[in-house]
Amino acid sequence: MTDGIQKDRLEKLLAMQQAGVDAYPPRVPRGIHIGPVLREFDASIGKTVTFCGRLGQVRDFGKLRFSHLSDRSGSIQVGFERDHLPDFWPDRKRVEANDLVAITGELGRTQKGEPTLWARDVVLASKALRAAPEKWHGLQDQEQRYRQRYVDLFASEDVRKTFLLRSQIVREVRAYFDSLGYCEVETPILQPIFGGAAARPFKTHHNALDMPLYLRIAPELYLKRLIVGGLERVYELGRVFRNEGISTRHNPEFTMIESYEAWADYRDIMDRVEGLFAHLCGAVLDNRTVVTFRDKQFDLKPPFQKASYLELFKQHNSGLDWFDHTAVVQRARQLRLPIDGIAPHKLANDVFEATVEDTLQGPIFVYDYPVAISPLAKRTTADPRVTERFEFFVCGMELGNAFSELNDPIDQEQRFQQQLLHVDEEQPSEMDVDYVTALEYGMPPAGGLGIGIDRLCMLLSGSNSIRDVVLFPLLRRVEQDATVQASSAPPTPKGPQPKTAGS
Repeated sequence: MTDGIQKDRLEKLLAMQQAGVDAYPPRVPRGIHIGPVLREFDASIGKTVTFCGRLGQVRDFGKLRFSHLSDRSGSIQVGFERDHLPDFWPDRKRVEANDLVAITGELGRTQKGEPTLWARDVVLASKALRAAPEKWHGLQDQEQRYRQRYVDLFASEDVRKTFLLRSQIVREVRAYFDSLGYCEVETPILQPIFGGAAARPFKTHHNALDMPLYLRIAPELYLKRLIVGGLERVYELGRVFRNEGISTRHNPEFTMIESYEAWADYRDIMDRVEGLFAHLCGAVLDNRTVVTFRDKQFDLKPPFQKASYLELFKQHNSGLDWFDHTAVVQRARQLRLPIDGIAPHKLANDVFEATVEDTLQGPIFVYDYPVAISPLAKRTTADPRVTERFEFFVCGMELGNAFSELNDPIDQEQRFQQQLLHVDEEQPSEMDVDYVTALEYGMPPAGGLGIGIDRLCMLLSGSNSIRDVVLFPLLRRVEQDATVQASSAPPTPKGPQPKTAGS
């Protein structure tokens, strides 16, 4: 708080405190939301209402002032007239742009017809000691907007709309699974053995138990224990953590929903995905099925396209056999992919990702993945090298992953042992024996699904980066002045109970 504007605001705050005015009162008049009133404005003209929100830039015309008041639902012009505000008017300049206020007044229109709240009482709710940035919307440094999301939200209506949409999407995803009889559950975030996906975990240590723990990379193995326990249909919507790179599609902590349904297979889960998108288009997009994402249009109306993983691999690699390791290595060299120390199955999948995924515009289900990269999925009856697994893509971006779940404890133990032959940072260094034990008690045939909520929100909101749909994305730390600037603010003077500013 060192520039002239901030100094001026501090001086105004000091003047209020010296006058016994509380610039941060414990309560102010309760208001109603602006948006619903604006939608039915003509029917509300002449009514007295109270709105609470943040003031915009003030335009002074002597005996008349105008500003805009904004809350999360909308913005309305406010007119301040000297003759109707005898108590507020002498101190009017102490209440300025970016301050939070409660304003009671009469609804009407200006001579030009603009909906306006004609103020009759103004109460300062919170004095802002920083001015809102004038050109925030045009900032080229997008990172600053992510770092100061609190400013981004009140300075940009579009940003607010995106995160309100995200909240609605999450609510409707839950509503869809609830309507199908799924039970929402919670499973451990701190896990002694990480599993359920191939990803590098975050590691921590529990002092009291003196044992290493991992932030979960997936809730899968715990949710399937619940299927063994007889809950039959379960889901969890929550955070997972993967110690990987950061990009427009990846944030180290992200939100996903995983669901498991007894007596189902991956074909049933395809139906569930199509049903979810039909539900979201109706509940969130007002029955629109076409969305614009990364300058392209996609129709989310089911049914969705389907294609075989191995056939796609051949088509985009001149007939190359996924299981021919020598040929795959040669292809990887052509693509300049890392080769040294990469397990054969991972290298083949790297080739798939490099040559196929960007072509998957979709919506499309890519199905029947090789066993080697699907350690938790059931084999197909047609080819024991392949599993009943699909991934769901739109615009080259994977949004979901699903299996017919492996419930054979002997097969599962063998696959875990095979994983241990190629231990790396993305594979657990020990077998989850308790999970195998759970399967030995008997798990019914089941279909499982995982959908990335952040990517789903990107698609439905038309956001190009995952950072645009995560309120506080992880960013490299910036060293800041440790001095608490607010300490330079004058202390609240002792004395009589302060009156409320502007009342």
